Amino acid sequence: MKSEDKKAKKENKIKIPFNGFNSKNINLFNILLIGLIAWSVLSVFVEPLMKAAPKDIPLTEAFTLIKNQSVDSIMIEGDQIKLSLKDGEENVSSKEAQISFYELLSLQGISTDLVSGGIKEKTNIAWMELLINLIIPIGMLVFFFWMFKSAGKSSGGLFSIGKSKAKLFSKTEQNKIGFSDVAGAKEVKNELVEIVDFLKSPEKYRKLGARIPRGVLLIGPSGVGKTLLARAIAGEAGVPFYSVAGSEFIEMIVGVGSARVRDLFKMAKESSPSIIFIDEIDAIGRHRGKAMAMGNDEREQTLNQILVEMDGFDPRTNVIIIAATNRPDMLDPALVRPGRFDRHIRLELPDISEREEIMKIHMKGKPFAGDVEIKKLAKQSVGFSGADIENMLNEAAILAARRDASEIGIKDLIEASTKVKLGPGKKLLQTEEERSIIAYHEAGHALVASLNAKADPVTRISILSRTMSLGHTEFVPESNSSNRSKGKLLAMIQSLLGGRVAEQIVFDEETVGASSDIERATYIAKKMVTDFGMSELGPINYVSSNIAMWDSSSEDKAVGYSEDVAKMIDDEVKRIIRTEYENAQKMLKANRGTLDKLASKLLEVETLEQDDFERIITEERNKSK
Repeated sequence: MKSEDKKAKKENKIKIPFNGFNSKNINLFNILLIGLIAWSVLSVFVEPLMKAAPKDIPLTEAFTLIKNQSVDSIMIEGDQIKLSLKDGEENVSSKEAQISFYELLSLQGISTDLVSGGIKEKTNIAWMELLINLIIPIGMLVFFFWMFKSAGKSSGGLFSIGKSKAKLFSKTEQNKIGFSDVAGAKEVKNELVEIVDFLKSPEKYRKLGARIPRGVLLIGPSGVGKTLLARAIAGEAGVPFYSVAGSEFIEMIVGVGSARVRDLFKMAKESSPSIIFIDEIDAIGRHRGKAMAMGNDEREQTLNQILVEMDGFDPRTNVIIIAATNRPDMLDPALVRPGRFDRHIRLELPDISEREEIMKIHMKGKPFAGDVEIKKLAKQSVGFSGADIENMLNEAAILAARRDASEIGIKDLIEASTKVKLGPGKKLLQTEEERSIIAYHEAGHALVASLNAKADPVTRISILSRTMSLGHTEFVPESNSSNRSKGKLLAMIQSLLGGRVAEQIVFDEETVGASSDIERATYIAKKMVTDFGMSELGPINYVSSNIAMWDSSSEDKAVGYSEDVAKMIDDEVKRIIRTEYENAQKMLKANRGTLDKLASKLLEVETLEQDDFERIITEERNKSK
């Protein structure tokens, strides 16, 4: 019972019943508040309605009342005249807008002294006119602000349009990348080690009077790792790294580019020792007066500012500029002279051992099947850059995922390699005759190459269409070297013509599919005659590529040889093509059975890998013995 009483008391304390508005709830404060609200409503809305409306009278009657001194006061509000009479009444009259009330009184001969309370004027504010006058300039300001904000959004706003767009990599981010993360390029790394050493301990060089180049130009094809090497330098040295593209200096407004250059060099000097990396410097550093278009003041001013900033460096300022380009021939001579970009480091496509190292780096974290051989894959990827290898491994992973595999197999890698080189494969609606012609065409390429000891080995034959080709035969050179012998060049011409020869032998027909092969064969033959001196015309150069070496004033002028010499060149090119065509014809006729076997296998499986191709060649050779 006691617990129930306590519970009841607790509930009584918490619950407060409300029985509506009664005399107990209404106190003095509530009464005053309700009264104040009621009085406000009555004074604002009801009282004006209760007042009698003023009487509207003509202006002549108003003048009569004034003459009779019946008017106590007058209030003029614009064109309306309010007359307060002495008896308490109010009258209203109107006048014309073009004339004032005082002029009307003067014309009537009425003195203002007759109005005992005086005449007052109440100026009405023209709110609409005022708003219009305010809205128009405010609207224009808002519009121009929005326009400038939109135009400068990519540059960070109107007031930051002259600021540098360079991205600063912090030391913690830089330290994640070093020379160990860059596969291959040993010679290049050795060149860059002293740059790192200078940034770490510059006094060691200054004591001996040594001067480290202010500018380092990295030259090489796309995808070989120029940007990665620049970041590796900053990571090894542990200094700020400012990265910017050459195109980011150029804007429509003249002077913005040079302003951004000044801002970039200012930031780099304040945080020295530091590195400035300009990617694709040929976008702003092109040869002035030659490669640059007339009237392009912005690009020229930007280039001039870079030259000035590089010359204005304090010798004690530890700021090194690294630039990258794949078109060094387009750069202005003033940019690459000693004291500016005076150290040129060339990056080449990776060789077989470097490709292996690059593959090992990009293969981390990906599951590969046991039949994947890195060395074999490296041999088949001759001519690939680091970016191509990364793309190839990524495409292989996509192909493996597409077939729901748990590992990336060798077939995925080979297909990815071909896809990177030639594009994705596609099956076209072809007749059996068309497929047969393509099969013999590709078999002709491969067989001629296999019968010539100086030709590059065949790694793949396929009759699947890729991009612009109906089929393809892959030849993998033994190295990246461009120093090819005359025998290798003739073997290339011979294998290129093998497709057309096979068509004529088997079908006694010619197709347009050999057009690109003939074009390449003719190009090689012409280069042999005019550039390389590999013909009966002797070691003579017939093109203009070497003139600039001896004559700095020349601008791609053609060598003026006579028409007789031109005819001799044409005849020599024709002779080379005809000779190799006949050699290919002899080879295929002598090995017609092997040609039929290869074509038949291609029609069956559509793609022959190197092992399958070499097995067929070996079997046919053994049969002929």
